[in-house]
Amino acid sequence: MSAQEWIPVTFEHYDHVTGPFYHGTKSVLKPGDELTPGFGSNFQDGRVSNNIYFTALVSTAAWGAQLAAALAGELGRGYIYAVEPLGPFEDDPNVTNERFPGNPTRSYRTRAALRIVGELEDWEAHSPEALKAMLDHLAQLREQGLDVIED
Repeated sequence: MSAQEWIPVTFEHYDHVTGPFYHGTKSVLKPGDELTPGFGSNFQDGRVSNNIYFTALVSTAAWGAQLAAALAGELGRGYIYAVEPLGPFEDDPNVTNERFPGNPTRSYRTRAALRIVGELEDWEAHSPEALKAMLDHLAQLREQGLDVIED
């Protein structure tokens, strides 16, 4: 989806976005579990997240899974789950028009729950080199005080 084709997704206007949707995490979950906001962020120590983040792209969910696992000091690549949003959602403002024009990562967030539908077991992880580069970039942003998450 190019920036010209992008239609903003808001809590009032989200029904034009269809899944499947995915959530990448370090956590072991099972179908029927619900993810809700109000718990610690995978990406900033001591921060409580007001939203649950998800995507329509497996490659974007892979970043979430791999980064969450690596930042927690866990071995392995994390997990990707197919999810169902149980309420309205909007574009993730941390990437939409912030780092990329439009929403090419198809990243969204919700203050409602996400229901786990199933685990995606066959997915391609980003290379160790790409993961290291992303972790180095996040560390640099943190050192500069620029690791801001609009939540």
